[in-house]
Amino acid sequence: MIEYFISGILQGIFEWLPVSSEGITILTLNFLRLKTIDILDLSLFLHLGTLLASLFYFKKDWQEIILLKNKRLFNFLLKSTFVSLIVGYPLYKLIKSFILGKIFLLIIGVFLIITAFLNKSKTRKKISEKILPFFAGFFQGLSVIPGLSRSASTFFALSFSDFSLPEILKISYLMSAPVILAACFYILIQSHLFFNLSVFLSLIFSFLFGLATLDFLMKMSRKINFFYFCLFSGLLSILGFFLS
Repeated sequence: MIEYFISGILQGIFEWLPVSSEGITILTLNFLRLKTIDILDLSLFLHLGTLLASLFYFKKDWQEIILLKNKRLFNFLLKSTFVSLIVGYPLYKLIKSFILGKIFLLIIGVFLIITAFLNKSKTRKKISEKILPFFAGFFQGLSVIPGLSRSASTFFALSFSDFSLPEILKISYLMSAPVILAACFYILIQSHLFFNLSVFLSLIFSFLFGLATLDFLMKMSRKINFFYFCLFSGLLSILGFFLS
């Protein structure tokens, strides 16, 4: 039972950071020798807890999106979600039993550090607003690979935009909701997680710790500049690679 609580707490803390919450959860559950259910499915399913935290924290933004009051953000999420699902689903089926993402985590970490120095100048490298949602969606789709951080991937993609740091964080977290919802629904209908009470108790921990961590990070994003954010994210991603 304790391993379910630990996995929920880890998911809640690391989902928003540029290290793989999925990879950390898998490594922890392997260390604890949890063999009763599919570890990859559990690590993916626990994203539902942090999804609920995101929905609660950004409830005003989601209300505007659902009511089409913010059509720009609605279109962005629609396009990025489509690309993420197109990229992510085949990868999930292809590499379900392999831990490959740590290599990508190292690559993303290096590029985040490069991005930090490239963007230290007043003129930041930019991607067309029409291309950005597809670019960000592609990197989010890659994060289905165990070990590759969704947050690090989308932070990197969104850094090539005019968005401020708080906007990058918010859009990155908003992007996660549709694909996580789709992934959790798929896992539910094809596994026995739905009938496991321990899993749903771990979701509560994932939600509570996710909400607290998200609130802390959003407040901190208003106090640090873009250069230090990318530098920190890159170093944290590389650290995640070596720890894994």
